[in-house]
Parts: sequence; structure tokens; C-alpha cells
Amino acid sequence: MERTNDRQSMSLVWMLIAAAVFATVVAPARSAGQSPATSELLPGSAELIQPRELSKALQSGSAKPTVLYVGPRFLYAQAHIRGAEFIGPASDPHSLDNLRKRVTALPRNSSIVLYCGCCPWDHCPNIRPAYKELQKTGFTAVKVLYLANSFGTDWVERGYPVEKGQ
Repeated sequence: MERTNDRQSMSLVWMLIAAAVFATVVAPARSAGQSPATSELLPGSAELIQPRELSKALQSGSAKPTVLYVGPRFLYAQAHIRGAEFIGPASDPHSLDNLRKRVTALPRNSSIVLYCGCCPWDHCPNIRPAYKELQKTGFTAVKVLYLANSFGTDWVERGYPVEKGQ
């Protein structure tokens, strides 16, 4: 019973975090006349990788993809994919600079997975700018982790491995 209550508490925490992010990041962008791009990276497209598929790839003995987190630091500190590197919210030009610096030395055919999960997929202000930046710089093996609802709901609550801190 205690485990169920812990999961329910974590669900509530993640929903509150997602609501806070939506209220402070997505809603102001919409009121400024911007809307999240939905013409690219549609569910089911080849550029997306599902949580189960990424988890298997990270546990395999073969070459693992470079996993880059392109969302807010406070969410990364709470929980992130084991081995993921913090880049910062890709809606911020400074974080896009961090992304460019991080990948500069990588071969253009490197396997890279981007993820955020700050809010529902259709409203994420970070995934598309990061993906477009890597496309623009010539990377050919970039995937985006499809998190329909949030990182908490679609990764943490499903029991995939996480780290905390930083």
C-alpha cells in the first residue's frame, strides 16, 4: 500500500511540475503570438524513439546513443535518464549554444537522442529547436524521445532507470 501511495504522490508532483512549466513557459509564448510547432516530429514519425526502445538501447552492450536533455535544470535535477547530459532549455539561445558546443567534435553520423518531457508533447518549447539545430548542423542519426505526457509519466512512472541530482 505504501508503494502505491508513493507512486500517487510522485504522479501528483510531476503533474504539478508540468502545470508550473506550462504556466511559466508555454502559456506566455502562446500569448506572445507564438505557437508550438506541430508540423514536424509527429507521433509515429521515424525521427522519434519510444521510451521502451531507448531503454533497451541504453541497456544493450553495443554502442549507446549520446542522450542530451534539453529542458529546465530543476527537472533534470529531480530525475533524468541515466547518463543523460544536461544542455539546458533549447528555447533559450544560450542553451542552443551549449548544444552546438557539445556536439562539435562528434561525427555527423553519431547516434544522438534528445529529450525534454517538461510538459505534454504538443506543447514542449524545447524539443523542436534542439532537433532543428542538429539537423541544420548536418547530424543524420538524431532521434527524439517521444514523451506524450511528461518525463514523469512516460519514463519515471513506468520504471525506466533514472538518476537524480546535478
